Amino acid sequence: MTSTAPVRTGRPGTIGGVVGAPPASRATELVNRVRGGADSAPVEMKAPFTGLTTATLPQATDADTRAAFARARSAQRSWAQRPVAERQRILLRLHELVLRHQDEALDLVQIEAGKARLDAFDEVSATALVAAYYGKHAAKILAPRRAPGVLPLLTKAGELRHPKGVVGVISPWNYPLALTAMDVLPALVAGNTVVQKPDNQTALSALWLHELAERAGLPVEAWQIVLGRGSRIGDALVEESDYLCFTGSTPTGKQLAGRIAQRLTSYSLELGGKNPMIVLPGADLDRAAAGAVTACFSSAGQLCVSVERIYVHDSVRDEFTRAFAEKTAALRLGGSLDYGPGMGSLTSAEQLAAVRAHVDDARAHGATVVTGGRTRPDLGPLFYEPTILTGVTERARVFAEETFGPVVSVYGYTDVEDAIERANDTPYGLNASVWCGDGTEGWEVASRLKAGTVNVNEGYAATFGTVGVPMGGMKDSGVGRRNGAEGLLKYTEAQSIAVQRGLRLRPFRGMPPGLWAKGMTAGMRLLRRLPRR
Repeated sequence: MTSTAPVRTGRPGTIGGVVGAPPASRATELVNRVRGGADSAPVEMKAPFTGLTTATLPQATDADTRAAFARARSAQRSWAQRPVAERQRILLRLHELVLRHQDEALDLVQIEAGKARLDAFDEVSATALVAAYYGKHAAKILAPRRAPGVLPLLTKAGELRHPKGVVGVISPWNYPLALTAMDVLPALVAGNTVVQKPDNQTALSALWLHELAERAGLPVEAWQIVLGRGSRIGDALVEESDYLCFTGSTPTGKQLAGRIAQRLTSYSLELGGKNPMIVLPGADLDRAAAGAVTACFSSAGQLCVSVERIYVHDSVRDEFTRAFAEKTAALRLGGSLDYGPGMGSLTSAEQLAAVRAHVDDARAHGATVVTGGRTRPDLGPLFYEPTILTGVTERARVFAEETFGPVVSVYGYTDVEDAIERANDTPYGLNASVWCGDGTEGWEVASRLKAGTVNVNEGYAATFGTVGVPMGGMKDSGVGRRNGAEGLLKYTEAQSIAVQRGLRLRPFRGMPPGLWAKGMTAGMRLLRRLPRR
C-alpha cells in the first residue's frame, strides 16, 4: 500500500509551513463569529493529520442558546416577508462565492476532518449544488398550489406553504460543509431562521459557510451558530426549535425523537447505516472494483452512505476480490493539502479505536484480512489502512454493526434472491449500491432494496449529487428526507384554503336531508367520470 507522509508547505492555510492548522488569525476571525460562550471551559480542537491545535472554541450555556433562539425568532418575521425570489438570489450569490473561494474551504475541511482533498471537494461541490438547486427552484416548489374544489366552479381551493419558524440544526463532524448546506440553506430559503449547533471538531468549516452567506446578503440574525456540549445545550435546542434537524447516531436520534414528540413539533433524522453493495454476474468487474474503492473508502469510510458490505456472485467473487484488493492496496494515504493522497485519516481517536476493535474482533472470529488492517502512525496519529475482510461470520461485531471507518466485508451469494434478502437483512436502510451489465436488471434489483437511496453502477455519488431527488433513510436509518422538493417542504406548514360560492354544502331550507344526500351521491358519481384536469 502506497503512502505519503504529512508534508511541509508554505501555501496559505498552514501555520509555520506545517500542514495541520489554519492561520491563527483566520481561525480567530471565524471563531469570533460565535455569539455566546459563557461556559468557563472552552474546547481546544486538534487537527487529525498532526494533532496540532486548530482553534480554541468558546462553549455556549443553556442561556446563550436560548438567547440565540430569541434573536432568530425576532428576525424570522421580517425574513419570511421578503419575496422568495430575493431569498433565492442570496443562495445563488452564495453558490458563486463557495466556488470562488473553494481553496480555503478545502484546506479547512481537510485540516478539521482529516479528509483527502478530493473528498473535501465533494463537500464543496455538494454545497454549491444545493445552493444552486434551491436558488433556482425554491419559488416554484413553495408557490401556492390550486386544487380542484369539491364542487367545480363553485368551490375555489388552494394550498399555501408557511415557514415553520425557527429551525434547530444539529450537524455532525464528518461532512461539516455539505450537511450544513443541505440542512440550513433550504430552511432559510423557505423563510425560516436557523440556530445551528455544528460539532466542535469541524466548527470552523460551518462558520466559513456562515460568513459567506452573510457576504451573499443573508441578514446577520437569520442564521445563528452556537458551539457547545450536548449535555449543556441539548435541552434548549429541543425545547426552542419549531423544527429540529439532526444527523448522527441511531440511539441519539431515537432519544431526541421521544423528547420532541412531547412537544408535538416536527423533526427529521439522518442516522446510521450498514450499507450493502451487490455485484451481479454480468457487471464489469474492473469498474465495480474501482467503484467499490470510492464507495467504501471515501472520507476514510466516515460517510453515512459509504458501503460496508459487498455481496458478489460466487461465479465472479474471487476475480472481483482480487481486483478490489489490488486497487485498494494502491490507494495512497497521506495528509497533504493537495490532490496527491487518495485517502486521509480518521477524524478522532474514538473512531480509530472503534475501527481497530472491529477488525481485531473479526480476526478473532476467523475472518481473513485481504489487505490493510493496520494503523499507520508513520503518517499521523489517526491513520488506518483501508481494509478488506473475507470470511466474516455472524459472531463478529463487524457483521452487523456500523463501523464508520475504512473497513468492508466481502461475501459470496448464489442467486439474486439470496443477495437481495441478505442486503435487506439489517435494521438499517440508508444507502445501497448495485453493479450490473444490464441497466434494466440493475433498476429492478435496486427497487427491491429497502434503502432510501440506491445507486446503480455507482456507490453513493449519483444520488448524493442529484439534489433534485430526496435523500434519507428507511427503518433505523432515519425519518424524513433532505434534498428535492421534500427537503424544502419539510420546513413548511401546509395550509389549505377553500372559498365557497353560491351553493351551500348542506341541504337547502326545507329540503329533506335524505334527498340532499341522494343528489350529492349522483353528483359524486358524475364527478368521477369527468376528465382529469
